[in-house]
Amino acid sequence: MTGVAALWIIVLLLLGGFALDRVLTRSIERNFDDQLEYVLNAMIAASEIGPDGEVRFNRPPADQRFIEPYSGVYFQISGAGADTFPSRSLWDRRLRVAGRHSDVNVHTYDSHEFAGEPLRIAERDAILPGSEVRWRFQVAHSREIIDLQIRELRSTLFWSFAVLGAGLLVLAGLQTVYGLWPLRRVRREVALIRSGEKTRISQEFPTEIRPLTEEINQLLAHSEAQAEEARRHAGNLAHALKTPLTVITNAATAQTHDLADTVCREALVMRRQVDHHLARARAIGRRASAQARAVVWESLEAVQRALDRLYENVTVDIAGNREAQVRVERQDLDEMIGNLVENAAKYGGGRVFVTVESRGAMVDVLVEDDGPGIPLADRGSLFSRGARLDTTGKPGTGLGLAIVRDVAEIYGGRISLESSEDLGGLLARLTLPSG
Repeated sequence: MTGVAALWIIVLLLLGGFALDRVLTRSIERNFDDQLEYVLNAMIAASEIGPDGEVRFNRPPADQRFIEPYSGVYFQISGAGADTFPSRSLWDRRLRVAGRHSDVNVHTYDSHEFAGEPLRIAERDAILPGSEVRWRFQVAHSREIIDLQIRELRSTLFWSFAVLGAGLLVLAGLQTVYGLWPLRRVRREVALIRSGEKTRISQEFPTEIRPLTEEINQLLAHSEAQAEEARRHAGNLAHALKTPLTVITNAATAQTHDLADTVCREALVMRRQVDHHLARARAIGRRASAQARAVVWESLEAVQRALDRLYENVTVDIAGNREAQVRVERQDLDEMIGNLVENAAKYGGGRVFVTVESRGAMVDVLVEDDGPGIPLADRGSLFSRGARLDTTGKPGTGLGLAIVRDVAEIYGGRISLESSEDLGGLLARLTLPSG
């Protein structure tokens, strides 16, 4: 930041100094030229033609430097076929008469015709009364005065802009250091949090930094919540596996005759518990991706194709909003919809109807079947792990709805069970955040 500010300040000062130098230099030269033009016009006004046809002054020049040899102030009047009338200050030198122009307008230019003495010359042509000769009037002044003024001006500009630039650079550096100083405090606070001395950033910070510290505190709270959630799931999994392992251990110790059946049964219990917690763990890990988006219709079509192969006597119809998106990873969405539609196909009468509805910030996926339905009093118990109301011996783990509920809640959604008015069976309403 300091480097960029320094570069920008230097560029601006250079451009500003150059522009100011040009303006002031032209102003000095213009004032000098105005003085030369005034003297030139006064000299023409005082000129007349003498009896011998030569130019002379009807009054002497007011500036005494015109009669001092090599004074740096000169004049010269010249005409074709006539003697040149120089100032006494020219002594043995003469001004060069160039033929670049021939008119009555005033022309000013620089000349180096005298060695070591640069001149500023103003000249114009005039025809005096009583003469048909076009006379060239020239007034010359040494540039030493204006060159000295320009050097003093540029020296003043240089040191002024140098001091200004140094002050601005120091100010930019102080502003950067002072502006970024709160970030050093944030770094110290984070170091204290990492060492365990603090759990949150507690200091008060300026308005510009406060959103950052609030986000860090929220991130810490989110990380703690995730860690606590992971510990709770680990404890739940350990508790869920403890009982089957105890049963297997007791059966093996007692060497019961149905040991093989006991191991198979309890292993199945452990497997469904592991599947349940793995599904939750995957969903929690994917939730960190803020860009997760999935099109509901694509998941429905994939599930429909899979169920058409598994259940030949079941018809799955889908309808609703084909463009609806939800903020859920595609794999988790497939798992939730797959569990709901598979339950409807397995326990219904052969017809499954799925509808996609958008409701503002949420999207509803309605899964209806034409089965016997579930009494209102028993619907809440279906979300318990391992709970099953089916007594017909159809394969299942009793974890499908529990997994759907847990994964939906992780993404900020929910699942509810209702009665289907159209098909007469169960209606499962899955609500997820719209993408």
